[in-house]
Amino acid sequence: MAAAAAPRSSGKEALPAALGSASEPPRLFDGTTRLYICYFCPFAQRAWIIRNFKGLQDKIELVGIDLQDKPAWYKEKVYEQGTVPSLEHNGKIMGESLDLIKYIDSHFEGPALLPEIEAALSKFGDGPFFLGQFSLVDIAYVTIIERIQIYYSHIRKYEITNGRPNLEKFIEEINRIEAYTQTKNDPLYLLDLAKTHLKARPLPETNAQPPQL
Repeated sequence: MAAAAAPRSSGKEALPAALGSASEPPRLFDGTTRLYICYFCPFAQRAWIIRNFKGLQDKIELVGIDLQDKPAWYKEKVYEQGTVPSLEHNGKIMGESLDLIKYIDSHFEGPALLPEIEAALSKFGDGPFFLGQFSLVDIAYVTIIERIQIYYSHIRKYEITNGRPNLEKFIEEINRIEAYTQTKNDPLYLLDLAKTHLKARPLPETNAQPPQL
């Protein structure tokens, strides 16, 4: 089943520079709705996707945070946990990506991405998406699948779609959704981050395959 219709995009969004330790904070609680993210964080990417899919680029301002040079004011004045994503809305700050995608879906205009559970479960397995059509479930999983595919392909020399036609179709179809592709990073950039932060290194060439999932 096709994805719910998303508002038309005017093209690639010009992203503001990520704010670091030397930056000044935005004018907090001035009535502007802000989504604080890190451009390469998979959890922040979830909230970014739903913002785009619902056509909220003019309603929710992106504020990039440099997690490698995090400004002190972010934890002190914005979100005391110091993590991303967080959302500034109606004089409050809230966080946790799975909570935020549900909040944005229910509190803002645009296509609904949380279908009626009974109807959705009846479509489970229809594909290509988890609940038949594009939903919050797909948003929750795709940012992790994106990175697993990159890491396995480049580091373990293994394609995760081998022998998994449903996963292959899911990846193919979700890459047709502009709201998602607008949030993607260069795979080699994500790979470099993994090598640096996770100390991931390529394995020697081998014909052995990972165990089936």
